[in-house]
Amino acid sequence: MTLNFNIRIKIYYIIGAFLILGCGSYSFTGASIPEGTETFQVNYFENDAGNNIGSIFEPGLDRDFTLALQNILQNQTNLQLVSIDGDLIYEGEIIEYRVSPMTATSNLTASQNRLSVGINVRFINIKKEEDNFERRFSFYYDYPAEVQLLNVKSEAHNIIFERITQDIFNASLAKW
Repeated sequence: MTLNFNIRIKIYYIIGAFLILGCGSYSFTGASIPEGTETFQVNYFENDAGNNIGSIFEPGLDRDFTLALQNILQNQTNLQLVSIDGDLIYEGEIIEYRVSPMTATSNLTASQNRLSVGINVRFINIKKEEDNFERRFSFYYDYPAEVQLLNVKSEAHNIIFERITQDIFNASLAKW
């Protein structure tokens, strides 16, 4: 028994509609956003790195990191950025900004340095409180010891922030 062409098309449309509706609030970035969530808020991340032993204070790091986190959330979700009363709230502080020698030469001098950045993040999900967490995220950038940090700082910050913000996104919305 063969079905009429128009009937087959209608059946495909119905199946397609069920599949689309069944996906709920799926995102192609892997985000699992609770139903009813429309906004997010990224509070200013204070730079407390200079208060920790071995860490140094880097001016502007707080602003740059806050903007990087806002950008990834805007680019990977359809949520709206708000300054107050967000459904999802990100806040915390920069707790580490450290340059350390990594590998030594035969003359016992550093041949490579590592810039490490650590961020303490508090994530608050107003719609689904069991998702709330406070956690430390960190990453690093290695560069030759003969190069001054000033010469690689922009690239280093971009790479470190890209990794840390993606890790925050994954922990808070992708559940990785």
